[in-house]
Amino acid sequence: MSLLQEPIGSLHKRLQGKEITATDLVEASLARIQETEGKLGAFLKIDDEGARARANKLDEQGEVGPLVALPIGIKDNISTQDVLTTAGSKILGDYTPVYDATVMDKLYYAGANMVGKLNMDEFGMGSSNENSGFFPVRNPWDLSRVPGGSSGGAAASVAAGQVRFALGSDTGGSIRQPAAFCGVVGLKPTYGRVSRYGLIAFASSLDQIGPLTPTVEDAAHVLEAIAGYDHRDSTSAEVDNVKYTSALTGDVKGLKVAVPREFLGEGVEVGVKEKVKQALKVLNDLGAEVEEVSLPHAEYAVATYYLLSPAEASSNLARYDGVRFGTRVDGENLIDMYCRTRSAGFGAEVKRRIMLGTYALSSGYYDAYYLKAQQVRTLIRQDFEKIFADYDVVIGPTSPTTAFKIGEKTSDPLTMYLNDICTIPVSLAGLPAISVPCGLADGLPVGLQIVGKPFDEAGVLKVAHAYEQHGERLSAPVIGGDAS
Repeated sequence: MSLLQEPIGSLHKRLQGKEITATDLVEASLARIQETEGKLGAFLKIDDEGARARANKLDEQGEVGPLVALPIGIKDNISTQDVLTTAGSKILGDYTPVYDATVMDKLYYAGANMVGKLNMDEFGMGSSNENSGFFPVRNPWDLSRVPGGSSGGAAASVAAGQVRFALGSDTGGSIRQPAAFCGVVGLKPTYGRVSRYGLIAFASSLDQIGPLTPTVEDAAHVLEAIAGYDHRDSTSAEVDNVKYTSALTGDVKGLKVAVPREFLGEGVEVGVKEKVKQALKVLNDLGAEVEEVSLPHAEYAVATYYLLSPAEASSNLARYDGVRFGTRVDGENLIDMYCRTRSAGFGAEVKRRIMLGTYALSSGYYDAYYLKAQQVRTLIRQDFEKIFADYDVVIGPTSPTTAFKIGEKTSDPLTMYLNDICTIPVSLAGLPAISVPCGLADGLPVGLQIVGKPFDEAGVLKVAHAYEQHGERLSAPVIGGDAS
């Protein structure tokens, strides 16, 4: 077992006993990155100089907490002061923020040590990480396959043992789906639980920052560090903070589990369905009551999402015009400069979604498309409310398939969009959800999605931890012949 794979409690004790140092941990991380990065492409920027400086400072301070000295990776749409932050886009290829996102302030306060910025689909738009403006990320389990998206770099880096944990962002499934594809834990908190201040926006009513980790316990520790009200974020919720690690009791006896039949229907691979059913049996054997239910409006979720999120994106991305920051391509006049800059700076998927969103918001179409989608979003949220009146959690697959081949779906955007069919309804309702590995299908990881009531991350983590302790565990992936 490598140093970064040790249980978090063990690392904590060894740091306290001065058996290891922050410098030991960061050097282990940087060595692993050097060993594997050429095969994976998980990082856009490695801040080795900054990471070593922070490690030296942590060693001098001698303070020890659950996250102290742990090497971490940060998705490249989260602002990091004086460290390149591109959102995976060439239009921000030279952008260096002058401030840290709130989550970075919180992680540094907890003692975590960032080693670099992680690759992603451009502006978070994608389900495979093939839409990065620079180069795609590869799945550690099979280098010919995608890691999922848009937090594919984060999921791949954690799975490969390059970092202890990573922060990603989830708009329609962008933490949970890559976590499922790469065999790690991915947690999307309730919308508003974690500050979005410093997160480069894709769709502001959906975006949420969360952790990707090796274990559920690690996810609980990270959430304790980053959650909380932030006056700088107008969508931040004033709710009580919770000690999430206290919820990891392993006891789910009497818990009521709802399984939407729509999540195990047509389009779900046989191997995925089998592993999810086996996971449900584990929970049933632990004393949980498992029953089938219906989410009647789930079938409209993908269409709803791909009206609302592009509409918000078209508004949010209007600021990238070559005037204030980022790339500029000079033109004959101001309008020509706008056109040249945006044509050169944005990739095909971003342009596609800007066009979709602009159309949905245009005069004569707003009521027919955008307003109607908002109404359906309300119906989807109400479906979950009805279920949660009688059940504690909702469970199903995170993704209907395992990781697909690189290039397999790039020519068919609609097929690619359907890959998030299990995660999008949860995002539209703003609910907390976690993906935990539940075995392999044809040698590739399968993710189990556990969805909770608003701001009941503790309940979600409790169920996930109970399953993790008694369900099927994954060994580390092998990357190009080297055990990770």
